[in-house]
Amino acid sequence: MKGQVDFAYFLEQAGRFRVNAFLQRGSVSMVFLHIKSKIPNLEDLDLDEKTLTQFANAKDGIVLVYGATGSGKSTTMACMLNWVNRNAAKHVVTLEDPIEYNFIDDKSVFNQREIGIDTPNFKKALRAVFRQNPDMILIGEMCDADTFETAMSAAETSHLVFTTLHAASAQQAIMRLFEYFPPEKHELVQRKLSECLRGAIVQKLLPSLEEDSRVPAQEIMVADSVVTSMIKNGKFDKIQSLLDVSPESGSRFFNKELSRLVKEGKISKGEALKNSPNRQALEMNLKGIFLSDSRIIGN
Repeated sequence: MKGQVDFAYFLEQAGRFRVNAFLQRGSVSMVFLHIKSKIPNLEDLDLDEKTLTQFANAKDGIVLVYGATGSGKSTTMACMLNWVNRNAAKHVVTLEDPIEYNFIDDKSVFNQREIGIDTPNFKKALRAVFRQNPDMILIGEMCDADTFETAMSAAETSHLVFTTLHAASAQQAIMRLFEYFPPEKHELVQRKLSECLRGAIVQKLLPSLEEDSRVPAQEIMVADSVVTSMIKNGKFDKIQSLLDVSPESGSRFFNKELSRLVKEGKISKGEALKNSPNRQALEMNLKGIFLSDSRIIGN
């Protein structure tokens, strides 16, 4: 894009960086984000290993990972893909802008394509990916209707697709996808998404009680039969409350994650309340009262 560019940069003895260079007031500025060379394990980050490996082990479908810039979305996806790398013989193609983590083939084979270097754009890369015979596809960011429609087509033809977008909750994550399409196409997209969605992860990085560190907090939605029915029928306002009442599926509302992190001494109560979507409900959770948030005034 004119006026800015994303790229990866390697500096000897310092490692890899994701860089955004941009023009401002007639000069060039740069922001460097350090990328660790070693991909952490899910347990290293205190993530829900059982549910996330369930997503990574799916035969096909779409897994959505959401969060703000710098929330650790890429690291979470890398953890899941590296779990596959250690445990299954798959062919994985990643489409990234830029490439962040470098995968070393173990049981799986990785081909990593960088937008602007290995391929002109996501659209052309996605058109070509079907001829590259992957089992799994990572799309660095869902950026338009064409990208999403191609991702759904891949999911419908026995591919497992991981991709990211910005959203603050599982409900918002699903609704945001429909912003790409005119109203007359929503019913078709609802049906297709309900058939191919495997789950959604919404992540934040919060300051830890340990000095100079942060911990991930995740809201997780597993696309079980109830969730897929809500999506198919366009009942998006019901999705959030489902996360409270079906913990056995692996789904988890953000407040329950915040409550766990406070009780385990990983984040402060003040930090949890600041990031809570419903402070009144979280106060009750911390006292051991877990009602559905939809039953608590203030949501």
